[in-house]
Amino acid sequence: METPSAAAFRFSRLLTVQPQDIDELNHVNNVQYVRWVQDTAGAHWLTAYPPGEREQYIWVVREHRVQYRHPALLGEELRCTTWIGEVRGAQCQRFVRIERAQDGKLLCEAETQWVLLDPATKRPVRIEADVVARLWGPV
Repeated sequence: METPSAAAFRFSRLLTVQPQDIDELNHVNNVQYVRWVQDTAGAHWLTAYPPGEREQYIWVVREHRVQYRHPALLGEELRCTTWIGEVRGAQCQRFVRIERAQDGKLLCEAETQWVLLDPATKRPVRIEADVVARLWGPV
């Protein structure tokens, strides 16, 4: 699922699997992975664009593609890593990998298409080069 975008900065965060993340099969529920994918993208955005700078942008999800590789279990520490891929017009491709922190085992990977909206009109707007450069750079 990953495409070569080696130039892009990779933003990571750690989290620990909580009891509410576990389903009846005693591993993390698939829906929770999607939440982590979105939360990781959001954490990257909020780090790159602090209050006072982010209010002129609204991002919405157009499509998620998620591949579940291995289960995550209660109490495990996970590393969620995201980076930006191709940007076209108002659309931005984003990748997220979720790995077990202890051994780096890939548990889940996702590709999401995000669309940038104008906050006043709620219509798609072209992603400017300075936004792309900021998301591709270290934060």
